[in-house]
Amino acid sequence: MKRIIILLAAGLFLWPAFSATKLQASENQAIEAATAWLALVDRGDYEKSWQETSTLFKKTVTIGQWTAAVKNARETLGDVVSRKLSSSEEHTSLPGVPDGSYIILFFDSSFEKKEKGLETVTTMLDTDGRWRVSGYFVH
Repeated sequence: MKRIIILLAAGLFLWPAFSATKLQASENQAIEAATAWLALVDRGDYEKSWQETSTLFKKTVTIGQWTAAVKNARETLGDVVSRKLSSSEEHTSLPGVPDGSYIILFFDSSFEKKEKGLETVTTMLDTDGRWRVSGYFVH
């Protein structure tokens, strides 16, 4: 009985480490997805960037709406000069969208026509089990 209690106690101490490792893996996958997606936007491949977004994004924003909006924004900002991940937040609930697994990534960015910008990229664990972009804002 004492052995079982010790094993259970050890399991409880290891659980936070396992959870942290799982979160780090998810965050790394979200960062990889966002970075690849941002590269599409940076290249001006707006249709492909829409195709790579989450199912939820595609249900909310048409390809025409997306390409017009992002093209206009990027023409106003110019090409990206630099981008660095500054922070991230994990959420299971966000306003206006179904509950799920979300990681919001914040990038300090610089553009040709805007020296200091903040890009907010919301990623979500999509229905196919992959992290995909579900929101993008430049401030």
